[in-house]
Parts: sequence; C-alpha cells; structure tokens
Amino acid sequence: MAIIATNNGTVRELIPANNYLARCYQMIEIGTIKETIQGMEKILTKVRIGWELPTELKVFNPDKGEQPCVISKEYTLSMNEKANLRKMLAAWRGKDFTEDEAKAFDITKLLGVPCMINIIHKPSKDGTKTYEEIAGVTAIPKGIPAPAPILPQTLLSYDNFDVDVFNALPDFIKNKMITSLEYAKIADPNSTHFDNTNEVVDDLPF
Repeated sequence: MAIIATNNGTVRELIPANNYLARCYQMIEIGTIKETIQGMEKILTKVRIGWELPTELKVFNPDKGEQPCVISKEYTLSMNEKANLRKMLAAWRGKDFTEDEAKAFDITKLLGVPCMINIIHKPSKDGTKTYEEIAGVTAIPKGIPAPAPILPQTLLSYDNFDVDVFNALPDFIKNKMITSLEYAKIADPNSTHFDNTNEVVDDLPF
C-alpha cells in the first residue's frame, strides 16, 4: 500500500528506498468494506499493519522531539495460501504456515515483533508523484540486534472499539473505516449495510 501524507498541503518527505530495521507497533482493523477490483465491486475484510523504524529518527513535531519514521500497509484479512498477508507473514517468520496454523492465526501477535523492511519508491500511474511502498518484510538476520521500541503499541479492533484511538488516526484511515460493515453496526446495531452486495472475497488474485 503506497502512502502519501500531507500537512497543510505539503507532501511529507519520503523515507529513502532501502532496507530498515523495524518493529510492528500498530494494528488497525479497517473492517469489511467495498472496493472496485478490475471494474467489479467486491467486499473485502481489511487490516492495516504499521511499523516504526527506530533507527530513522526525525523531528516531526518540535514538542515531541525526535520520533521514528513509520510506514504501514493494508492487507486483506485472509490466510489463504495465495493471500498477500500469508505470504508476508511466511517471509517474516522464515517458513510457511501449516494448514492447521493457517485456519486461525491471531495477527495481533505481531505487535512488538521486530523485522527487516524493504522500502522502495514507485511512480504514480500518471508519473506526477512518487510513492513509498513496502516491498518485503523479513526476519532480522542472525547476529543483528533488534532495536528497542520507541512508540507505544496501538491496537484498534471492533471487538474492543476505542473511540480515542480511532479519533487519533489519520483522516484517510478513519474515512475508510467509517464505510465498513463493522463500523456501521457500532453506529447503528440495526444496520443492513451491504445487504445487496456480493459475498466477501477471500483475497485478491495477485
């Protein structure tokens, strides 16, 4: 998932393309949302996973001093053998999941776990912008110490919805969550959101 953040109309400085020591600090359940894939409307259940880069410090807010750069990526919440989430997790742990393990894996176990992240830069389709993107997540090579965590861990799920955590999220994440089936149920328990749509898709075909 490419990320462009803005502040008062200014595009933030991209994290240079490279390999970085990182640590998972954020897990946001986006929920079940509609997306248009290849011209067809689909329903997908999404999660957003965020990593801090403890060795890449910058002053984003003078009141807070140096803080680590962060990057996140959105995944379809699926452990199908072709799912991008499963492929990422297998690379991170250094082995694939058994079918029994893949039946139900609690991804909140990732919070606080260190890794290596490969960040690349990609141009937009029209060539007018450049985006940073996570190209891969792997285990830290043996012998390299994991950096200590800096940012507090953040977990937001609909099972235990925290309004304060939700309100602190960037607008682009909140706006997507608001369109979800799960958020609609919180706002209105009698909601019939998505009643006339296609069934949930396990994962995208790539």
